Amino acid sequence: MKLSGKMYKVLKAPAIHNSNIVLVHLGPGQKNYLDSWINVDANLLTAKVDVWADLRNPLPFKDNSVDIFYSHHVIEHLPDLQRHFDELYRCLKTSGKIRIGGPNGDMAIDRFVANDNVWFGDFPDKRNSIGGRFENFIFCRQEHLTILTFSFIEELLTKSGFAKIKKRLPVKETGFPEYINQQVLTKEYENDFDFPHTLIIEAEKIDFKGEGVH
Repeated sequence: MKLSGKMYKVLKAPAIHNSNIVLVHLGPGQKNYLDSWINVDANLLTAKVDVWADLRNPLPFKDNSVDIFYSHHVIEHLPDLQRHFDELYRCLKTSGKIRIGGPNGDMAIDRFVANDNVWFGDFPDKRNSIGGRFENFIFCRQEHLTILTFSFIEELLTKSGFAKIKKRLPVKETGFPEYINQQVLTKEYENDFDFPHTLIIEAEKIDFKGEGVH
């Protein structure tokens, strides 16, 4: 798999500072494949992919070559978020953008304090206690490696160099409508927009002067 990613980067990946619109979807799985995007996944047999690569490794794209990265319920599975965000930043063109989403730790804490059993649901295991349901949501049988809160992700993204870091509602909101259209938004899911289960964050790569480029 590491060799596959390296070969793609050398032989087929978009060129540095290319003039094409390059859209990259990380972790589509089988059902969330996006047409006109480059879909990257580690699961060659169980996912529909354009590029077979492990997202725990360096991304298979050249520096300054991608216009936007999108991932939905992927980053919570990665062991080193700072390294991953550094990689996103490296691969993006100046003024490039990201939209990332994962389990909403802020809302989970809020609903835990409110003793709201119903908000957590029964996936992946049926639990009765609020503590058990909270653990279920955050760690998902230990498949999730961290808790995602806005302040934590904002800190990591800022350290990587990103700016204009904003929370967005899943399904309904984006600051990048030129890229995040209905094809993308309809792949997301949410049943509580007052207390969304998914934390969606958008951000931009900054220029050398430290200001967002439009």
